[in-house]
Amino acid sequence: MRVHFIAIGGAVMHNLALALLQKGYQVTGSDDEIFEPSRGRLAAAGLLPENTGWDPGNITPDLDAVILGMHAREDNPELQRARELQTTPDPGDTKKSGLKILSFPEFLYEQTRDKKRIVIGGSHGKTTITSMIMHVLKYRGILFDYMVGSIVDGFETMVGLSEESEIAVFEGDEYLTSALDPRPKFHLYKPHISVISGIAWDHMNVFPEEENYLEQFRIFIDKTEVGGSLVYCIEDPVVQDLVKNSGRILDYIPYREHPFDNSDGSTQLLYNGNKYPAGVFGRHNMQNLNAARTVCELLGIGYDDFYKAIESFTGAGRRMQLLGENSETAVYLDFAHAPSKVMATTSAMKDRFPERHLVAVLELHTFSSLNAEFLPRYAESMDPADTAIVYYNPKTVEHKKLPPVSAGQIKEAFRKDGLMVYTDSEKLMQCLAADEWAGCNLLIMTSGNFDGQDIKALASSIIR
Repeated sequence: MRVHFIAIGGAVMHNLALALLQKGYQVTGSDDEIFEPSRGRLAAAGLLPENTGWDPGNITPDLDAVILGMHAREDNPELQRARELQTTPDPGDTKKSGLKILSFPEFLYEQTRDKKRIVIGGSHGKTTITSMIMHVLKYRGILFDYMVGSIVDGFETMVGLSEESEIAVFEGDEYLTSALDPRPKFHLYKPHISVISGIAWDHMNVFPEEENYLEQFRIFIDKTEVGGSLVYCIEDPVVQDLVKNSGRILDYIPYREHPFDNSDGSTQLLYNGNKYPAGVFGRHNMQNLNAARTVCELLGIGYDDFYKAIESFTGAGRRMQLLGENSETAVYLDFAHAPSKVMATTSAMKDRFPERHLVAVLELHTFSSLNAEFLPRYAESMDPADTAIVYYNPKTVEHKKLPPVSAGQIKEAFRKDGLMVYTDSEKLMQCLAADEWAGCNLLIMTSGNFDGQDIKALASSIIR
C-alpha cells in the first residue's frame, strides 16, 4: 500500500509514518518545517523529504491514501491536488473511485475497525493512563495496536499497528482533527471501552466557551459503542455530572484515587491488606493508576499481574520525568500547562518530598495560558511550591495574536506570594544554575521548550 503524508513532521504523524514503514507500506511525506526529534528519526528511516515545502507533484493517482496532518492548511497545494484526485479518479484505473484523504484519527480507525478499541480521554492524565495500560499489556505479552502522545519506555514509536492484534489502545485527544475536519480527534475512534480522567476547560482558542468544551466529552460518551464500558473518575464533579445525565446504554464503571502510603519515603500501593511498590507518585498518578487497573481488569488481566507489571512503570516522557538527582536534590520535568495540571503536579512534588524546598517553574506557552481572560484560572495553582516562577515570551503572545500580557497581570492572576515572572529565558536559566540547590528540588513545567533552552543541561549543572 502506498501512502503520502502531508505534514509528516508532526509528533504523531512521523510516528505513524514509521509504524507504517515497519508494516511494509511504501511511505512518502512532505512538510514546510521539520524539527528534532522528528527530523532525525525520519532521516534514519529514509523518510525525510529531500526538499522542504509542498509539491503537488507528490500527489499521484497511484497513491492508495493521503494522510493529512493538523499542521496542513486548507489551501495547501498538495491537499488541493489530492482533493482533485479524490473527486476525479484516473479514468484508466477501474479499481479506484478516487484518492482517499484521511486524517490520522480516521486512518487509525480504518486500521482497527474490527478490533476492540480502548480510548482514554480527559483534560489531564490521558497520556499517563494510556502509557500504563500499554506497559501492562506488553509485560503480559499481549499484542496490541496503540497511539500515545509521548514516547514510552519499551516502545520505539508513539504508534504501533499489527495485523495479528485484536486490541487497540488510543490516547483520545480533544483537539481538532485536520483542516478539513473540525471534529475533535477522539470522536472518530468509536471505542468499546472509554475512559474520562477528568475535565477542566482547555483549548479556548478552539472552544471559546466552557460549555462548548464540555459538549465534546458528551459526544465522546455518545460515540462509545452501545453495550461498551465507560470508566470515569468519580472524584471529578464535572465528569460525574456528565455521566449522570448520559442516556447512552453503557456499563458505567467509576474509579477513584488508589489507596497508597508514602510513609517510608517511597510510594506503596495498598490493596487487600498488601503493599505493592509503585514507580510513580502523586495523588493524580494514583487516580491514573486506578483508571489503568480498571481497564486492564476489563481486558482480563488480574490484579496480581497488574501490580507486578506496574512496579516497573516510571512514567511517560515529560510526565513527572526525572532529569537527574543526587542525595540532596532532584530535578523533574513535566508537561503540565493547564491550571489543574499545574496544581496536581506541584502538589505531587511537595507531597513526595515534604522536607525539601520546592522551586516550581512554569512556562506559559499555550493560547489559553497566555490569554488574559483565562489567566485567573491559575489562581493558587502554584501554592504548594515554596518558590514559584512563571516564564513567558511576549513575542509568543504577539505571534498568537493575543493582547499583551504584563508581569503584573500574571502575579495578580496566580495569587501566589512572592511569585517571580521572567520574560528572558536565558536569564532565567542562568539564575537557576547559579542558585544553591542543597536541600531543594526543581520542578519544571512546560508544553514548550523555554525558547530552545537546554533543560537537561540545566539539570546536569544543578545536580553535579
